[in-house]
Amino acid sequence: MATTTGDVLVGEDGKARCFWSGSDLDYARYHDEEWGRPVGDDRRLFEKLCLEGFQSGLSWLTILRKRENFRKAFAGFDPAKIARFGEKDVLRLLGDAGIIRHRGKIEATIKNAKAMLELVEREGSLAAFVWRHEPPKAGRPERMTREALVAMTTCPESVALSKALKKRGWGFVGPTTVYAFMQAMGLVNDHLEACAWRKPVEKERRGFTPPV
Repeated sequence: MATTTGDVLVGEDGKARCFWSGSDLDYARYHDEEWGRPVGDDRRLFEKLCLEGFQSGLSWLTILRKRENFRKAFAGFDPAKIARFGEKDVLRLLGDAGIIRHRGKIEATIKNAKAMLELVEREGSLAAFVWRHEPPKAGRPERMTREALVAMTTCPESVALSKALKKRGWGFVGPTTVYAFMQAMGLVNDHLEACAWRKPVEKERRGFTPPV
């Protein structure tokens, strides 16, 4: 069982993790292996943006536990395939108990797939477009404490990226959703100072070359 020590939870393995990772093994694994690590793959970035949209109003753990179901339902998040989805697919997805059956979010994912293809054609890649909005170090908190993390639900760059995506036809990409996406995909390192993963993630970020 994890025990709380200041801003972090100390697991049975003796390692300190960000408080939000809780005691759930799926959440801890996501925290350890994925959250904050830089991603430059278009498919993964597209998937995360869509799943963050589905997460709106829900917990990320709910989405995480259904992620494989989402991947099966949405053709592995291949935007070219999703862009061809029609009303029959929407009805199929609305009947799929393995995902979040929300018509607006389902239709937004199809819309986003079409917008993704247009964006790639114009910008070269989603990764290059997204990483142009990486927040500068000067604008980040000096120390990432629990209070700083809880208070930071958006940033100027997430607002700008949200506006840019909406302008290009994307849905369910508000500034808070986009900031959560940035946290997960490594555009920022929001692991707490006392978290055992903060330094390894920062090292990985320093060794990452943003796509152009």
